[in-house]
Amino acid sequence: MLKPTERESGPSSPARDHVCRGYRRRGEFVAHAQEFLAEGLAAGERVLYVAPGDEAALAGQLRADERCDEGLERGAVQVASVEATYRTGAVVDPTGQVEHYAAATSEALAAGFTGLRVAADATSLVRTPAQVDAFARYEHLVDRYLAGHPMSAMCGYDVAELGHEAVAQLACMHPAAHDGATPFHLHAHVRDGSAAALDGELDLEARRLWPLALERAGLRPEGGTIAIDAAGLDFVDHRSLVALAGYAERHATTVVLRTRLSTPARLVELLDLPGVRVERAA
Repeated sequence: MLKPTERESGPSSPARDHVCRGYRRRGEFVAHAQEFLAEGLAAGERVLYVAPGDEAALAGQLRADERCDEGLERGAVQVASVEATYRTGAVVDPTGQVEHYAAATSEALAAGFTGLRVAADATSLVRTPAQVDAFARYEHLVDRYLAGHPMSAMCGYDVAELGHEAVAQLACMHPAAHDGATPFHLHAHVRDGSAAALDGELDLEARRLWPLALERAGLRPEGGTIAIDAAGLDFVDHRSLVALAGYAERHATTVVLRTRLSTPARLVELLDLPGVRVERAA
């Protein structure tokens, strides 16, 4: 299930736009992919299924769902083999990967579809620390694209193979994830024009994950500040605020945290963190 903090905001749900789906058995992901892609077909979207195996086998996995089977027959469903698309051990280029899907979205629109929806099992692309680092950066970058364009994505990761820690590094860059994947989400589906949005809890569990996510998101100042829409933040501890101040210092800027919580402002004052300013979220 999706974490309960992933609630609807605006005309569409972040959970539909970009979701991380960890799994422990291959069949789990296939079932979720069938449902996710069928929703796209019902909305008039072109859908793409990316996973390990040859294309005939991938098409066979989708044909178990009659909605996807019909989509395959009329050309609304496409499949792509991970092995045929990426070389073994490849470290993705985050910008190039986003450009690839932006072009695919444009092609779908030109063909008369309402958008593009992708379900991709990316497990084989994140088996090394370097791959995880690059793919986490890509996940945030593509989330910026998804926030403003008619593309949706479900990213699958084998938790049994990769481990919870590696999957958490990827899950936290999505607006939504399977239950227990990550304590927080740093993503681009903002409500107020901020540089990023922050949901969930920044607690002891997030101690190592939070600084990594900040660096990988690559937030840069506009007008001398970096604004974070933290209206969905339910808790933040002093360690996380110190990490935020460290990020601000390294990038010679001020981070503006827009939150409904009252404690962050008091902690910032008590800890004397000049690089962090807390504002009341609308």
